[in-house]
Amino acid sequence: MEELYHIGLTPDQGAKYAILPGDPGRVEKIARFLENPVFVKSNREYTTYAGTLNGERVLVTSTGIGGPSAAIAVEELYMTGVRTFIRVGTCGGMQHQVMGGDVVVATAAIRMEGTSKEYAPIEYPAVADFDTACALVNAAKKLGKRFHAGVVQCKDSFYGQHNPNRMPVGPELNYKWEAWIRSGCLASEMESAALYTVAGVLRARAGCVLSTVWNQEREKAGLSNPHVHDTTEAIEVAIEAVRLLIQQDQAGN
Repeated sequence: MEELYHIGLTPDQGAKYAILPGDPGRVEKIARFLENPVFVKSNREYTTYAGTLNGERVLVTSTGIGGPSAAIAVEELYMTGVRTFIRVGTCGGMQHQVMGGDVVVATAAIRMEGTSKEYAPIEYPAVADFDTACALVNAAKKLGKRFHAGVVQCKDSFYGQHNPNRMPVGPELNYKWEAWIRSGCLASEMESAALYTVAGVLRARAGCVLSTVWNQEREKAGLSNPHVHDTTEAIEVAIEAVRLLIQQDQAGN
């Protein structure tokens, strides 16, 4: 059977659930939370392991950085039969209450990126599937995690965020950043808008849980600003959310 061009998988994977980190180096770590994890394939930025939860086969596939590669991963995993996608990644906090190490459940994403615009007009909202978002929130509560749920900003340029004044469009970047903060946006990351828009077009379920690395707004305000690079908290929430969704699906809810 012919392999899909980018992710390198054949269409006969038999998995309806996939967990999507950005970093290929994080795939094996996540797969260890599954039962009987095995390496499946690595091609370009896409590394895949497989395992089981509650008797269901689950894939863990890296998407690389940004919307274009994330959209390709979702499209091709959908071709293998995946219908539920949960991104687990990192973010930078924007509201002062979002601390390094906190978990963020992205209920929706600001489409300040380009990939989703090639799927749907900008008026189309990038929102999480309701059941998947609820599963992530319930998982965070069940596990006793410090978490926040709400809107995140999704961008294409990492350095446009962290050094906007160097950019010719710096005034626009600064204006919008302040607007997102004043609108209550919790955090900034790079894949959720594409994930939600592509999943919406495909009629698939998608959710996103993020580990906060740091918060540049806390630093600007002279507040304590711990830097946390361990993503275990968000991974545990993602695993538990998939388990809850599988239980719901098996029960026919």
